[in-house]
Amino acid sequence: MSETLVITGARLLGAESADIIVEDGVIAEIGTGLSRAGARVIDAQGLIALPGLVDLHTHLREPGYEASETILTGTRAAAAGGFTAVFAMPNTSPVADTAGVVEQELALGEAAGYATVQPIGAVTVGQKGERLAELGAMATSRAQVRVFSDDGFCVSDPLIMRRALEYVKSFDGVIAQHAQDPRLTEGAQMNEGTVSAELGLAGWPAVAEESIIARDVLLAEHVGSRLHVCHLSTAGSVDIIRWAKKRGIAVTAEVTPHHLLLTDELVRGYDARYKVNPPLRREEDVLAVREGLADGTIDIVATDHAPHPSEHKACEWQAAANGMVGLESALRVVHQAMVETGLIGWADVARVMSAAPARIGRLSGHGTPLEVGRPAQIALYDASAEGVFTEADLNGRSVNSPYLGRALPGRVQYTLHGGRITVDDAAVVEELQA
Repeated sequence: MSETLVITGARLLGAESADIIVEDGVIAEIGTGLSRAGARVIDAQGLIALPGLVDLHTHLREPGYEASETILTGTRAAAAGGFTAVFAMPNTSPVADTAGVVEQELALGEAAGYATVQPIGAVTVGQKGERLAELGAMATSRAQVRVFSDDGFCVSDPLIMRRALEYVKSFDGVIAQHAQDPRLTEGAQMNEGTVSAELGLAGWPAVAEESIIARDVLLAEHVGSRLHVCHLSTAGSVDIIRWAKKRGIAVTAEVTPHHLLLTDELVRGYDARYKVNPPLRREEDVLAVREGLADGTIDIVATDHAPHPSEHKACEWQAAANGMVGLESALRVVHQAMVETGLIGWADVARVMSAAPARIGRLSGHGTPLEVGRPAQIALYDASAEGVFTEADLNGRSVNSPYLGRALPGRVQYTLHGGRITVDDAAVVEELQA
């Protein structure tokens, strides 16, 4: 049972100040001048109270790649960033393509206690794109999987993609597509454009993403099923999603924090921290995805947190692994790229980083408003804080962050997961009480 907490003076979604009482893991009362005998008091004067963040796209690496991350360390990093739930991608070893593996991940998340871990199942066996995985068995397992993805690999065969979309309809599932035509990106090292031409690096063209999205939204319309587009990154992709939504197609899309802020100009230094898939794009693309997030074309922000050991990044560009860690920095980057620029407000942040991802993933107990009777999933954020992002801000096993040395606004001061404090004054609580 969680301790009773009184949170005083928090700004609900950045607006009016109020006190919040948390009892037995739920919000018991919201008002002013509140108190409870024997309760622990959290002074949240000036802090913004947000619903606990939900990440629909996290790589936790366990089982199989524990040198990069574990479910314990990954959820600890999540808590530090204000997340109370993460969806774990299936590119583990063994691949999360059976009920047994997703149930193992669920149990490891429950044991860690920092955040809810909701497994994502693979679409195809071994993520090889050849035959469908045990979608029904994963859906009816204790993990109750509703999101399926071969992320890292595109489901490029249109017939298999159609069959997957048809299959998940029976249990209200969604296929989350890594939109990358493999034939158009063979040997690709960065975004195809002026910078790649000047550097002599093989390019990853925007059309390789856009053509798959265009095909898949039409398949989703034909089948009448739900499609989710992972880490959308180009202006053309935004246009396609906008068209599909106007047509009434059941498609949702995500953008990563790094595609909201960083451009392919950073590749000029050959720093492999900036190597990611899909690659960093042009400034025009950054502005387009910001606009798409602001107007609701893009539904959510998802981190694509992808930890790697140092030796997989401290090497020549061509040999380096794709991916960036992003859980601890995500809210701060969205603050800088979207809130400080006036494109969205804090209520919108709660929508794109909490409510919408929980809704897309059909995850109960998360993404709900800060109201009496709701689960106490809460992030308390100091928007006035300033600082340079350093390795000390990272709580996972890997340090491949593109933001090291960069000034970012804000700081998560407290995170409550089910009424339990997992982050206290920006320090991750090392030992959680049972």
